[in-house]
Amino acid sequence: MRIGELARRTAVSERSLRYYEQQGLLTAERTPGGHREYAESAVDRVVHIQELFTAGLCSGKIAELLPCMRDADGGPADVADGRLVSSLLVERARIDGQIAALQRSRDVLDEVIEAARPLQ
Repeated sequence: MRIGELARRTAVSERSLRYYEQQGLLTAERTPGGHREYAESAVDRVVHIQELFTAGLCSGKIAELLPCMRDADGGPADVADGRLVSSLLVERARIDGQIAALQRSRDVLDEVIEAARPLQ
């Protein structure tokens, strides 16, 4: 599929897709005319990339992590080395901290909402 279709199917801009390719996160074949052609599996890969960016990982960490993730067909993945696992544990702890902070914020909002509701 061409870049425009991949962008449409994943709700990711063409500019972002070109950035992913530049960072080694996504690959495309080139037509004789120089147009990018992506495999169907690129849709799932872009979704994974977006999830990892949303979690706060940088493109370098994502590039290390992607080969260790199962592909869309459930095919084999590379095994993460000890250094990658250690850095991912740090990232996971950071995300856990963000989740805890968000839960505290939600609890405060719930208290304010409850206090603002009229008595019934």
